[in-house]
Amino acid sequence: MWNQVYNPFSNATLSTIAAALPVVTLLVLIASNKVKAHIAAIAALIVANLVAIFIFTMPSGMSLRATVLGAVTGFFPIGWIVLNVIFLYRLTVEKGAFETLQNTIGGVTKDRRLQLLLIAFAFGAFFEGASGFGTPVAVTGAILIGLGFSPLAASGLSLIANTAPVAYGALGTPIAGLASVTGIDPFLLGAMVGRQLPFFSLIVPFWLIWAFAGFRGMLAIWPAVLVTGVSFAIPQFLISNFINPWIVDIGASLVSMACLVLFLKVWHPKELWLSPALRSRDESAATMPARTTTIKPVTSREMWIALLPWIIVCVVLLVWGTNAFKALVNPWATWAYAVPDLHNMINKVAPIVAKPTPEAAVFSFTWLSYTGSGMLIAAIISGLIMGYSPAGLVTAYGRTIKICAYSLITISAMLAIGTLTRLSGVDATLGLAFAATGVLYPFFGTLLGWLGVALTGSDTASNILFGNLQKITSTQLGISPILMAAANSSGGVMGKMIDAQSIVVASTATNWFGHEGTILRFVFLHSIALACLVGILVMLQAYVFTGMIVQ
Repeated sequence: MWNQVYNPFSNATLSTIAAALPVVTLLVLIASNKVKAHIAAIAALIVANLVAIFIFTMPSGMSLRATVLGAVTGFFPIGWIVLNVIFLYRLTVEKGAFETLQNTIGGVTKDRRLQLLLIAFAFGAFFEGASGFGTPVAVTGAILIGLGFSPLAASGLSLIANTAPVAYGALGTPIAGLASVTGIDPFLLGAMVGRQLPFFSLIVPFWLIWAFAGFRGMLAIWPAVLVTGVSFAIPQFLISNFINPWIVDIGASLVSMACLVLFLKVWHPKELWLSPALRSRDESAATMPARTTTIKPVTSREMWIALLPWIIVCVVLLVWGTNAFKALVNPWATWAYAVPDLHNMINKVAPIVAKPTPEAAVFSFTWLSYTGSGMLIAAIISGLIMGYSPAGLVTAYGRTIKICAYSLITISAMLAIGTLTRLSGVDATLGLAFAATGVLYPFFGTLLGWLGVALTGSDTASNILFGNLQKITSTQLGISPILMAAANSSGGVMGKMIDAQSIVVASTATNWFGHEGTILRFVFLHSIALACLVGILVMLQAYVFTGMIVQ
């Protein structure tokens, strides 16, 4: 057995700096735009191993096994989702169905700002609720680039939009993960998050259009932005507080899409915004210019044929995301591999946990219930309906693998870093630095959730990583553990736009390989600003508006 070490230098400042080295290396290399993302990820992974072994005293064998486990976990399920989303997207492009979908959406509105509200925010929220794990950014980024948006706009704006729904993503998986490590009722946690995120469901649509079109461009369509935000925020609050945390995103996104489409039948902006490029100096860094698209009339039959692949995806992923389906297939479609000399051989110790707790290191290959598997099945069904032969599908899949190869390497390396830092205790050292902030803990504890998602690429993983620490620390400080556990998830959603995994998914979906640094620089300040706003809200709930806290 090896016990995690959280202060190897017996100096909190030096230990925190050492713990930050892997993520700082990763972000600096990516932001420099001089190192390709997969090289940056591999370099950061090497740094993470050196830090874990030589500073945090993790046995080298355990470090290497954790790296391999993380790399495999990166492909299954994350890379598996991305690969099959891009596969479906390419099938629809080659058959012309995607162009028809573009014309269908263009038929709803030609205004680029309104297209962003409909696609990046509302439609993306539906995919976040149904499947999560990178799916919404991949789908909305691909649709936006197909509509003619510049690569930076399609990538960066999809990332900004995919924030408010993340805490309830994949049918409430982040809430379930948070409940599993804290022992707090998931309905209480879901309700508390539902008293935090609706404020940002109102803010994010305005923020999204402001980032794209500037303040005046946003102000010109404020009624539509308000309708989008209100029609998402109110159902988000009501469903999370009075129904359950599992269907929040699906219900809220459907209401929001319906309200926006109906509103656009009776209201139109005075001037149409037809430029698909960002009003930002960052746009000059784009190597692929924005394209203007010609909207062609679409018959009802053509529209439904174009929508059919995505309808199939929605139906399949809704089934795949249910506990009933997983309970049906996982008993016979699962291969669990406990990593030897790693599984239950590492102890989390105080102050992260009340008593020594062994860390599990099991790779559960639930091959059929993976979201990516559902996406692949939906893509195959859609391909056959669109007229592909089985041989044609295999050929197209081979081309997709070739296109996504570097992105898959990057994603696997990112998850390897996240798994290694979790098992080595490096992440916990960063968490303890946030926990030492005393009366300001509600603010910095929220930022801890942001950091967790930025490191791991997953609100679920961040909740599992820091959820129990939030509970222990808040209890010691006399703050509601329900509030701070929920804040970990709510703050975490703002880290989703800067985690390297999501950025790679965005660059892959938009065919803008090698420009991950440009995307990161565009979204970074947005991410920090929104995370700080969540922290301020949690501070107010902790000390001023205490009646908002779920009891």
